[in-house]
Amino acid sequence: MKWIPFLTFSAVLLLLASCAPLQPVVQEPTPSSGNSAVIALLGTAHNQSSSGEFEAAGASLERALRIEPRNPHLWQELARIRFNQGQYREAENMAAKSNTLAAGDRYLRAENWRIIGQARTRLADYQGAQAAFERAEKEK
Repeated sequence: MKWIPFLTFSAVLLLLASCAPLQPVVQEPTPSSGNSAVIALLGTAHNQSSSGEFEAAGASLERALRIEPRNPHLWQELARIRFNQGQYREAENMAAKSNTLAAGDRYLRAENWRIIGQARTRLADYQGAQAAFERAEKEK
């Protein structure tokens, strides 16, 4: 019985965390690449995403990933797009892929764990979501 208030609070917190669509942390394209084509595609994807053109934004990011398949920033952006499209399992998988490539970038890894947590919340995996949010806090 003493766990009921904690569980209720946790459920409400997870529900609130999943309400807003995922937006890029930085609205302007960040030079996460030295390749001008990748930077241009990332900028295009941000503009398309801001306009609600998630399908087109996903296509732009997929083109960028064909150029730089090991760029964790691109995988994270594609995870955000898939989340906004309601493709929560894909978003979770792409954020996890970004984490495998992120090496020592703790901020990027924390953001990925938040995406995973929100995706799991939408998939009604509340324990998994809580674990992901806890991992995000540990990455800080």
